[in-house]
Amino acid sequence: MFEFVLPSLSHNLGIDLGTANILIFVKDKGIVIREPSIAAKHRKTKQILAVGTEAKKMVGKTPQLIEAFNPLIDGVIADFDAASFMLKKYIRQIHQTKGFIPKLPRPKVTIGVPSGVTEVERKAVVDAAKSSGASQVFLVEEPIAAAIGVNLPILDPSGSMIIDVGGGTTEIAVISLGGIVINRSIKVAGTEIDDIIINFIRLKYSLLIGQPTAENIKIKIGSVFPDPLQKKENYFLVRGRNLETGLPKSIRISQTEIREAIAPVVNQILDAINETIEETPPELLSDVVEKGIALVGGGAKLQGLDALIAETTKIPVWIGTSPQEAVVTGTGKLLSDQKLLNIVKIATRFD
Repeated sequence: MFEFVLPSLSHNLGIDLGTANILIFVKDKGIVIREPSIAAKHRKTKQILAVGTEAKKMVGKTPQLIEAFNPLIDGVIADFDAASFMLKKYIRQIHQTKGFIPKLPRPKVTIGVPSGVTEVERKAVVDAAKSSGASQVFLVEEPIAAAIGVNLPILDPSGSMIIDVGGGTTEIAVISLGGIVINRSIKVAGTEIDDIIINFIRLKYSLLIGQPTAENIKIKIGSVFPDPLQKKENYFLVRGRNLETGLPKSIRISQTEIREAIAPVVNQILDAINETIEETPPELLSDVVEKGIALVGGGAKLQGLDALIAETTKIPVWIGTSPQEAVVTGTGKLLSDQKLLNIVKIATRFD
């Protein structure tokens, strides 16, 4: 009985389906969903038990029959059922009004995807969105979406450079005339930093910690470049299991130790940035030097990353406002600009 009014009940959505977090932008409302990209399922029945914040609380604490995991790895869908469940839950949540949920909300959806994904991986994203109720799905490369999100003039005949350090991938791109001229998409980002912190503490202190603890260390004392204004060393109390005795153990770890531990991952990102700059046409590079490099993504919050990139490249670096929201803000802006969406959307064979 409600089918003829469903389009008016559906909100158009912009989605950043990230390895670490999912953010959803509703047209005319802004960002309404900010949740960890984590699901928990029963190993035998494969039933999804929880997603988002509820599932993140389970990481490292589940019994043997329950698995807490990331449905997306390196920016692409690794578990289709979990990703679809997660999208369906949030789409229904967005459309819930005073206890009423339309039976079949059919929103138009714009999703940011890494620039290096294959046609098969793109199709998985589209299929997951459509199985969650989307009537139309448009894919946009994350560097383009992020550039729109931080108001770079992507349609101008001049070069703009953006670096998006996310959870699973780092996207580096030079954009001009509405398209990507040169880009790098590497599977080195926030998750790898967490992993290297876990390995460092295990090898140096024989202490086993989990991913949530490693992420907390990164947030609290993570640093890639010394702050000249910082007068004293920062420390963090880490609790874990002693691998030699099996008993609980606590250590104090310094900011300098973490900086040295994560240096190999950061150097891979710097190498990719330098390679991109070396391949950039001189005229566009001149524009980039004049405008500076935009740094976005959750990794932009890592202390000193902007200063380190600036020192390495000899190009000014500026951090976008709300850097973690750049991609979803860009997809949200495209909901109100069909002409721009037609220019920047990824053409696919399965539209």
